Amino acid sequence: MNKSVRSFILLGAGGHARVLVALARAAGHKILGVCDPTLVAEAVSNWEGVEVLGDDGAIEQFTPDRVALILGIGQLAKSNLREHLYKLWSERGYEFPSLVHPFAWVAPGVVLCSGVQVMAGVVIQPGCEVGENSIINTRASIDHDCRIGRNVHVAPGSTLCGSVRVDNSAFIGAGATVIQGVRIGEGAVVGAGVTLVRDIMANKTVIGATNRYS
Repeated sequence: MNKSVRSFILLGAGGHARVLVALARAAGHKILGVCDPTLVAEAVSNWEGVEVLGDDGAIEQFTPDRVALILGIGQLAKSNLREHLYKLWSERGYEFPSLVHPFAWVAPGVVLCSGVQVMAGVVIQPGCEVGENSIINTRASIDHDCRIGRNVHVAPGSTLCGSVRVDNSAFIGAGATVIQGVRIGEGAVVGAGVTLVRDIMANKTVIGATNRYS
């Protein structure tokens, strides 16, 4: 897509989408409309100052060379809805550009893949890479040389120390701290407020200050 084009369609109209509307406006992007089946069912024509275009099918009124998409569905632990929608519309040729709030700091050379959303107050230090469709949420801190996979959610206020690896579809809860060099396996969940001091295997969950595993 021509990078000078700043017309976006937003998918979803929940709390995460509301934050993204604010981000897009702060970054100077134009939101053409929002698609959400609940708004259509409730006969809502305007949401957050954005025209309601219809359900998700309304996207196809616009060819992929005319618009880009913003995925306003948040990432919940063990949920794949966000991943499903990203894959569905990407395969139809639509682009999800990475979005960075102007009050975030992303070091030069950091790699942000398509669909990455970096919220206000985030710090991402040199040598990091964030995979497709991942969310780095409000005030999260990612230190040097971290590798974050696809479809990951780093929740508000989380801290990843240096050289942490987070595999695809993992979830790091609000206020969690992950010490340096730890690996978080695919689909694993780090609970809110946890200080993670050792690797966690794929699809496992860690909760509590004593790192109880399930």
